[in-house]
Amino acid sequence: MGHLLGPHHDGSELYVPVGTPSLGDVVPVRFRVPAAGVERGVWVRTVRDGEPRMVEARLDRVDDDERWYVADVPVHNPVTSYRALLDEPGGYRWLNGRGVHARDIPDAADFRLTVHPGAPAWLSGTVVYQIFPDRFARSGAVRDLPEWAEPAGWDDEPVGTGPGTPRQLYGGDLAGIEARLDHLERLGVGTVYLTPVFPARSNHRYDASTFDHVDPLLGGDAALASLSRALHARGMHLVGDLTTNHTGDGHEWFRRARADATSEEAQYYYWTGSDAGPGPGYASWLGHASLPKLRYGAPSLARRMIDGPRSVVGRWMREPYLLDGWRIDVANMTGRYAAEDRTHEVARTIRRTMTDLNPDAVLISEHFHDAGTDLPGDGWHANMNYSAFTRPLWTWLVEPATTLGLLGLPITIPRRGGVGVVETMRDFDSAVPWRVTARQWNLLGSHDTPRVRTLTGDRTLVEVAAGILFTYPGTPVVFAGDEVGLTGSNGEHARAPMPWDRPDRWDGATFETYRSLVALRRGSRALREGGLRWAVVVDDALAYLRETADERVLVVAARAPWAGADLPRHLLGPGAEPENLYGGGDLDVRPDALHVPGDGPGVQVWRLA
Repeated sequence: MGHLLGPHHDGSELYVPVGTPSLGDVVPVRFRVPAAGVERGVWVRTVRDGEPRMVEARLDRVDDDERWYVADVPVHNPVTSYRALLDEPGGYRWLNGRGVHARDIPDAADFRLTVHPGAPAWLSGTVVYQIFPDRFARSGAVRDLPEWAEPAGWDDEPVGTGPGTPRQLYGGDLAGIEARLDHLERLGVGTVYLTPVFPARSNHRYDASTFDHVDPLLGGDAALASLSRALHARGMHLVGDLTTNHTGDGHEWFRRARADATSEEAQYYYWTGSDAGPGPGYASWLGHASLPKLRYGAPSLARRMIDGPRSVVGRWMREPYLLDGWRIDVANMTGRYAAEDRTHEVARTIRRTMTDLNPDAVLISEHFHDAGTDLPGDGWHANMNYSAFTRPLWTWLVEPATTLGLLGLPITIPRRGGVGVVETMRDFDSAVPWRVTARQWNLLGSHDTPRVRTLTGDRTLVEVAAGILFTYPGTPVVFAGDEVGLTGSNGEHARAPMPWDRPDRWDGATFETYRSLVALRRGSRALREGGLRWAVVVDDALAYLRETADERVLVVAARAPWAGADLPRHLLGPGAEPENLYGGGDLDVRPDALHVPGDGPGVQVWRLA
């Protein structure tokens, strides 16, 4: 209950007007203070041209439970940061994106207004379904296999380590995906995100040999156009995956560059010395010689790769393919090498190319750690949200005796209590504007991580994880197969084929859990668009409110039985009764409190007002 006794602000519609401000606009921003607050006044600190300024907030509305203040914030810079100062007896406190602080704090977690348009509106209402094309479904077409491929039976276990991981080929293709769209529609999916579809010398295809064609193993260009038409006919979107950071060493540009040092393509890569010396003689992704790194200082690379309708980015967004956006692989490294840093320039160029072709296109970055400085809002719309969602949630739900590694660290995943988990989520969420947080791609796992079923070891805890996934601010992303309980101990091992004809490997109960939670999200505007207030944060339970102007929803997730908690009675609203939307539990309405029961593990969702 203590979390609801402090002042609050976020960038959602209760606090900031909906829409994108322009330079020169004055935006009224609102702050909520509980009736028990002792403030003598509220001020808002903005930063204008690098200099802090103070704006006095006026008391706008008062009732028995809360006071609301509003301040007029001038949008003088493209990104305008602000925080609230509460003048209180004996001192002052600051309110920023991390919470309330009775001390001075740096600017990194300040709230932000931005003149850059946010992600397209459709992203708030969609559920993204990630498909690794080789492992989803076969169409039955017979194709000659390349020399690098090691054919696998559909029921074979994926190779998790060693040189065989990129060579194991199951033969899934785009026509196979198209034939299984009924499954996605039953689940409630709105967007398909495909990992790369370009020809390569691996099953993952992040080592493209050309960007001009779809891999014939997947059915070629015609198959992508057909899949796009089929998805759009069902009202779904299609997002592609592009490696702007590197090509494969078999790519036509790289072959030409190595054959002719005077060629245009020779400028597209970083040459580090003689092939006879240490290393391959060129920069590559994390030292993998098969993935030579692209150099955006080359005059014509941007034109061919990212800039304009005829670039790689633009071409696949045009007829007949009509991609609705791109996810950019290792976006954090794109354009960065030694003293060079063109990442933001690259992001803005891709965004401009996409927007010119389709103003409703979405641009998503892949960034495993702190993406805050790369997400001011003018380039990537949002990020695959490993740092603010996946990793902290893993530490809360992981099996205590796990041997699974934590992404990027040489340790196993630790098990942590709710306080540390929420502090981590708030730290990373506060590093970006709210409109980015509200569209981040939240995921429980991907083709690069263990499966959530393996991580938790328990179907019930998968339900807890999925309950948070579909009720937390952002866009839920499901890795194909999680919804039927597939397992995997690392990224490669997790790339298991969908068990279409293996009922013994198909968890129908988990599918129904996912389907119900998707429907829950689609039926609640607060869950799709609302702000976030933490209500309970203890070792074994997390509870939060999602609020819009017309709806308040309470989410309670527990990893184990816990003590329960009392929340303020006024949250229910006058004359209202709590409506259980998921979980089937009762919320005890008392004269002076709402009592949340300590059941667990499980998820409960109530509409309060």
